[in-house]
Amino acid sequence: MFDLTGKTVLITGGCGLLGVKHAEAILEFGGKVILTDVIPDTNGVTKLKEKYKKNISSVYMDVTDKSSIEHVVDMYDKIDVLINNAALDPKVEDGLEWKNRFEHLDLDSWNQTIEVILNGTFLCSQVVVNKMLSTGLESQYCRDGGVILNIASDLSIISPDQRIYGDGVKPASYGVAKAGVVNLTKYLSTYLAKKNIRVNSLSPAGVYNNQSDEFVSKFRNLIPMDRMAKPDEYKGAIVFMCSDASSFMTGHNLVIDGGRTIW
Repeated sequence: MFDLTGKTVLITGGCGLLGVKHAEAILEFGGKVILTDVIPDTNGVTKLKEKYKKNISSVYMDVTDKSSIEHVVDMYDKIDVLINNAALDPKVEDGLEWKNRFEHLDLDSWNQTIEVILNGTFLCSQVVVNKMLSTGLESQYCRDGGVILNIASDLSIISPDQRIYGDGVKPASYGVAKAGVVNLTKYLSTYLAKKNIRVNSLSPAGVYNNQSDEFVSKFRNLIPMDRMAKPDEYKGAIVFMCSDASSFMTGHNLVIDGGRTIW
């Protein structure tokens, strides 16, 4: 039931740390991957191409530009699964404290984050849903159907703990955009349920990526499991949520955070 053979999966923000891991998970279970991003292939993407060859392609796509999305989607006969992974995570570092504080957060910065995360998820979902409808995935007689998986965040349901950022500040825009993604997930799940398209979201917590010892130590104190996530620890959830293993699951926001939101 976890087999993804024959499935074509489009991943946005595919060249990022988790985008590559999402792709790896799909490929390991037999799926084909279309990696899209606005940046060139990273070393991780290159390695996946060398290993999986014809089962993976990468292409430029801007999630804030509907014509760019349509151009990419039209290149393929069908898309079975869309993983909305593209995001703009504002930097939290010394020197940005004043700029990122709510009292001084400028509208351009706010809009840029909302544009990529929330508007991008909306646009990509709209274009791919129309592709699914045109290729028969919506038929109740099609066993597999279509899947949209939106990557949200633990900050979609909790506020950032500003104490872990030192002199930096996590701006309001990121959590607001991710919360919007979760609500859009719920809306689409009911709207598309009778069209045989399932829509869920995954809310991960922080992933270790060579952050400073000071930051990691503070972050660990928020996690009952006393550590950050490893980059590959969401792969199982990706396969589950994109495959028939979750065939009766829609509208759910799966939180995987080492217990952070339980405290």
